[in-house]
Amino acid sequence: MTPIRRVLVVAKKTTYRRFVVESKDARIADLLERGDVSVRKLRKSHVDHEAAITEVMGALEALGVPHERVETRALARAGRGDLVVTVGGDGTLLRASHELGEGVPLLGINSAPRHSVGFFCYGKKGTAKRAIGDALEGRLPRADLTRMSVEVNDRTISSRVLNEALFCHASPAATSRYILRVEDPDDGVVEEEQRSSGLWVGPAAGSTAAQKSAGGRVLPLLSRKVQVVVREPYTAIGKTIRYRRGLVGKDGRVTLISKMREAKLFLDGHDRVFDVTIGDVVVMRRAAERLTVLGLRSTR
Repeated sequence: MTPIRRVLVVAKKTTYRRFVVESKDARIADLLERGDVSVRKLRKSHVDHEAAITEVMGALEALGVPHERVETRALARAGRGDLVVTVGGDGTLLRASHELGEGVPLLGINSAPRHSVGFFCYGKKGTAKRAIGDALEGRLPRADLTRMSVEVNDRTISSRVLNEALFCHASPAATSRYILRVEDPDDGVVEEEQRSSGLWVGPAAGSTAAQKSAGGRVLPLLSRKVQVVVREPYTAIGKTIRYRRGLVGKDGRVTLISKMREAKLFLDGHDRVFDVTIGDVVVMRRAAERLTVLGLRSTR
């Protein structure tokens, strides 16, 4: 393992900080003042998160390792870091992962375990110093996770999708129309025109999330396959759907030809979204570049 000489810290900005502290949102402030159930957890999760940031920065100081706190989108410009520590939940780690190439490990610290999902996070608020110390000493297991590349009209828009891509109509109430072509060296080619609520396509790391909820399989964490899951397929009277879900291995690919004028392609959540129109061709396949996450065991 490469010696860790410099650590970069990425922390999310809480909803409370964005809309109460910074934006001074009157609606949210009023709901908080009245103790409304819709915002009951906002202040507590914010306090927990800020305490976790202080804990992480204090731990790095105590351990004597050079470190710097950076914004997610500044990671690529922040210079070489031998370790990136994310403070938040899985969403924070996912956003940071899109700024990292192969070779720089990620360590997740779940800042508010009672309020956020932290499957990828080894540490949590209250255990940050031990988690970081274990990482510095090389005592943590390393999981090299498969990522997925996505192209639109022969242009790569990302090669760092870790959880999943969602392809669907711009309106969640509208039907998604497209031609699906799945090519796999072992299983051949399947091509079908479909109508549905869209598709989830993603690597193994995301198979316990949206893929599973839509009826997909939970894959071994280190699987190199990509899974396709059709959401709520429409079957006309007297017709059948041939392809509802499946796996694509090495050298395979998933091609989607849009029949919609207004479609969207979401990558690892709602932040990375791309417009797709009629006739556009979307291709997804396993990426060559993997992501190393510390503290994850290879078995689920």
